Amino acid sequence: MKTGIRVTMRSIWGILSFGLILFLPAGTFRYWQAWVFIGVFMAATIVPVVYLARNNPAALQRRMNAGPRAEPRAAQKSIITGSFLVLFAAMVLSALDHRFGWSSVPAWLSVLGDALVLAGLGMAMLVIVQNGYAAATITVESGQTLVSKGLYRFVRHPMYVGNVVMMIGMPLALGSYWALFLVIPGCILLVLRILDEETMLTQELTGYREYRQRVRYRLVPYIW
Repeated sequence: MKTGIRVTMRSIWGILSFGLILFLPAGTFRYWQAWVFIGVFMAATIVPVVYLARNNPAALQRRMNAGPRAEPRAAQKSIITGSFLVLFAAMVLSALDHRFGWSSVPAWLSVLGDALVLAGLGMAMLVIVQNGYAAATITVESGQTLVSKGLYRFVRHPMYVGNVVMMIGMPLALGSYWALFLVIPGCILLVLRILDEETMLTQELTGYREYRQRVRYRLVPYIW
């Protein structure tokens, strides 16, 4: 199947999935935060996908090979499964929060949440542009070279920084304070993913050990 068809099918499936996950537990389509969130999320992913399809198809293929079954490492299969469950739970809890009125998030804060989602996804996509080997799975390909420029000058895992920003923004975008608590297990899973990934990269990617000495921080400068 051609990449363009696969991208189109995934986009349609993504919209339908978000619709079911958000509007079904919300019990209504009168949930403007969900509509805006879906629009922002799809725009922030489709535009970079079109760019990669035209300029770096190989990088796009690496990103499309995603999910627990695509992970070659057993630990990562469990971590990704847990991450997907946390993401799903955050959306469902946000929708239930909207339905039962547990939170009172002002409109401006929801818009700020959408901006954070856009910024987080944008950062992740920028990493892919700067590093064509930034796959959705933890692996080192034959001939892969170390990338230490761009955002990689500041932290060793800039794509995951974008993930954290998105995780914080999503509950606010969907109008829920309670779903913010799920950022904690989401970050714990992300830390476990990073630690396992760095073990592999140190062993298999030439120059990564020296890169770790030059760039000391994994996720947050001066903290970790």
